[in-house]
Amino acid sequence: MRIMGLDYGSKTVGVAISDLLGFTAQGIETIHYTENKRHLIYDRIKELIEAYGVEKIVVGLPKNMNGTIGESGEACQAFAKSLKKKFQLPVEMWDERLTTMAAERMLITADVSRKKRKKVIDKMAAVMILQSYLDHNGNGV
Repeated sequence: MRIMGLDYGSKTVGVAISDLLGFTAQGIETIHYTENKRHLIYDRIKELIEAYGVEKIVVGLPKNMNGTIGESGEACQAFAKSLKKKFQLPVEMWDERLTTMAAERMLITADVSRKKRKKVIDKMAAVMILQSYLDHNGNGV
C-alpha cells in the first residue's frame, strides 16, 4: 500500500510517497500555491494519488514544543479534514516537531547551497514526516 506524506505550509506543500511495501519514503515534489489558488494543491494531489495508487495520506502536525497545537497546527488539521472529504481516503496527522530543522541540518551537512536548500526543504520535511510514520507503525525497517 502506498502512503502519501505531506508537509503543509502557507505557500508550499512538500510531498513524499512510500514504496509499495511501506519501507521507505521518497520525496516527490513541492507544490507552490497562493491563498487565492488553493485549488491547485488539491488538483495536483489528486493527480499524484492516481499516478501512485495512494491509499492513505499522512499530514505533518506542527505541535509546539510543549505539545500544544497552535495556529499553524490548526491550519494543518483543517487541511487534513478537507483532504479526507475530497479524496475519501484515510488521513492521519503525524507529529512533525523539528522535521524542517532536521531536514535543513541534513542538507547543510550534505553541503547543499542555501538557494538549493530553499527549493527542496519542504519535500525533505515531507520525507522525514512519512519515514517517521512508516518506522513507528512497523512498516519501515
